[in-house]
Amino acid sequence: MEQMNVTFAQYVADDSGNNGCVNATIDGITMAVPLDPANRHYAEIMRQVEAGDLVIQEAEGNEPLPADETPE
Repeated sequence: MEQMNVTFAQYVADDSGNNGCVNATIDGITMAVPLDPANRHYAEIMRQVEAGDLVIQEAEGNEPLPADETPE
């Protein structure tokens, strides 16, 4: 398999505050990558993470509200 050029990766939180996908720039294209080991983009991201070549940034914002709070 040809190595993909991953230049950016950051988790995106779902409505519950859990990691829902990875926003990534791969070969110059920005995409949302599902957290699915069968997905070739996710598999390559994780391969590069395990090799020490890439760090996935933590999700920003999108923190879930406690059950008794509502937005203003």
